[in-house]
Amino acid sequence: MVGGEDKDLPWIPANFLALPPHQSDLATAGAVLIPVPYDSTTSVRSGARQGPSAIIEASYGLEDYDWELDLDVSQVGIHTTPALEPHTGNPAEMVERVRLAVEQHLSPERLLGVIGGDHSVCIGSALAHLEVFPRMSVLYLDAHADLRDEYLGTAWGHSSGARRISERCPVTLAGIRSMAPDERDYLEASGITALGWPPNPGESREAYALRLTERLSDEVYISLDLDVLDPSLMAAVGTPEPGGMFWLDIMAVLASVAGSRRIVGFDVSELAPRDGPPACAYTAAKLIYKLIGLTAASSHSPIAPVLR
Repeated sequence: MVGGEDKDLPWIPANFLALPPHQSDLATAGAVLIPVPYDSTTSVRSGARQGPSAIIEASYGLEDYDWELDLDVSQVGIHTTPALEPHTGNPAEMVERVRLAVEQHLSPERLLGVIGGDHSVCIGSALAHLEVFPRMSVLYLDAHADLRDEYLGTAWGHSSGARRISERCPVTLAGIRSMAPDERDYLEASGITALGWPPNPGESREAYALRLTERLSDEVYISLDLDVLDPSLMAAVGTPEPGGMFWLDIMAVLASVAGSRRIVGFDVSELAPRDGPPACAYTAAKLIYKLIGLTAASSHSPIAPVLR
């Protein structure tokens, strides 16, 4: 009936996984996601600002039930905030804006994830987490070292994320396949652990993951640039680098960390959806859901899901 009640019509919620209100309410959510559509510091191909919305839309096709974990991950409750408006005029102010947004929703009793956007979103998010988890370390998964003190006129861009975070807390780089000479020099002088990819000759993905995990503290923040994945799996990034990780490789790393450490937060960034097939957005959404699921299933996590 025109103008009548429509409460029985099926509506698609505009949040991650298209969850109904009782599973996406902020008050009861075990996980919170903050979309940050910002890519003002990209240096090769822009488009990461479209990543958060593409990931959220792709997540509508995910199954709530994860058969590998035997867990309906959505039962933890996943709240998606509105997208954070970017500050395009000043990268330092954007870092602060992300920090304040994360601080507003951060709690020791929930997992918070930022969906970028370019990888500079990691700086504000990690610094906010550090205030709540002062003993945390950061696992920085990226094809690039991101250790430049300054690049393209700013010290707060996507090429300086690991550098800025390492000035405040321990950082372990993994998946690295590219760096500049000044980054190599800083790496050697600072003593930061950097694990390149592929693994050492004869080393399994599980052994690589264990070697990486042993370098982390009990509380871990994970910062994941999607270009850590091989371009044949993840073409939709601004700075693709050949020779990267595949799905089982990255899952081995995340499972190893979740199995023996407490994951306190994360960011996933750099999806530029127009630069690759639609499957890339789905892969990114699945990766985020896996991160939440592995954290929820871990005995080290404060999230209390309804198992099975």
